[in-house]
Amino acid sequence: MKYIGAHVSSSGGLEKAVLRAVEIKATAFSFFTRNQRQWFSPLLKQEKIDTFKKFCIKYKFKPQQILPHSSYLINLGHPIDILLEKSRLAFIDEIVRCDQLGLIFLNFHPGSHLNKITEIDCLERISKSINIALEKTKNVIAVIENTAGQGTNVGYCFEQISMIINNINDKSRIGVCLDTCHLFSSGYDLRTLNDCENTFNKFNNLIGLKYLKGIHLNDSKKSFNSRVDRHESLGLGKIGTLAFKWIIRNKNFYNIPIILETINPSIWEKEIFWLRSHK
Repeated sequence: MKYIGAHVSSSGGLEKAVLRAVEIKATAFSFFTRNQRQWFSPLLKQEKIDTFKKFCIKYKFKPQQILPHSSYLINLGHPIDILLEKSRLAFIDEIVRCDQLGLIFLNFHPGSHLNKITEIDCLERISKSINIALEKTKNVIAVIENTAGQGTNVGYCFEQISMIINNINDKSRIGVCLDTCHLFSSGYDLRTLNDCENTFNKFNNLIGLKYLKGIHLNDSKKSFNSRVDRHESLGLGKIGTLAFKWIIRNKNFYNIPIILETINPSIWEKEIFWLRSHK
C-alpha cells in the first residue's frame, strides 16, 4: 500500500486533523499533537483521546499511516544543561501524548550545537536524550528527521544519523524520516535516476532501509548543497519531478507514510492525485 498525505493543521481539536486529511483525499497525514510554539500544553483529556481515535477508525487511518511531528522548540542536543533538560521533558511529554492517542511514531528534528559544543558532542547528547525518553515511555518509535544542515543543525548527513542510532539502547524504537528538500539541500542529489539510486543506496548502506519509517516529499527553492531549508511545491523547485515519481513507484517505500510539507496547502489534493497517478 502507498500511504500519501500532508502535514495538516489540528487547530480546533485533534480530530480536525483527521477531517482535513480526508478533505484532501489523503491516506496518510502528519500533525502536531499540541501547540508547537509552546513548551508545555495541558494534559490530554480522555474525551479528546477517544474522539481522535474514533475519527481515525471511522476514516480508516491506522497508526502506521500517521506521522505526528514534534515541536520545533525541542533541541535534544542543546549545549546548555538546563535548556537540554527542558527539551527532554517536552520530548517525553510528546511521546506520551502519541501513545495516549494510539499512535506509534513521533517525528522530530535531532538538534543543534549552537556553536557552543562540537558536532560529535551534540550527537552524543541527542542519543542520550533519546535513550532517556525511551526508558521513560513505551510503544512509540522516535523517528529522526534528516536536516538541511542550516545554521548549527546536526543530522544533515547519513553518518551523523547512523552515529545517533548506534548509541541508542533500544533500536526497536528508533527510526528515520527522510525529507527530500533536506536531502537535496545537504548535498544528496535527486535530479536523475542514478542520483536517486545512489542516495538511497548510501542510506541503506550506512543506516539501513529497515529504519525508514516515513518520507517528507518537498521540492527545494534553493540550489543543491545550499544548506538552506526552503520547501517548494512539487516540480516547481530545483529538484524537479523525477525524484518524486521514482519514490512513489519504489516498493521499498510501500506501507510508510509519505507526507507533503509543500508550501501551498490549496494544491495538496492535486499533488496527492499527481503522485498517485505515477504509482
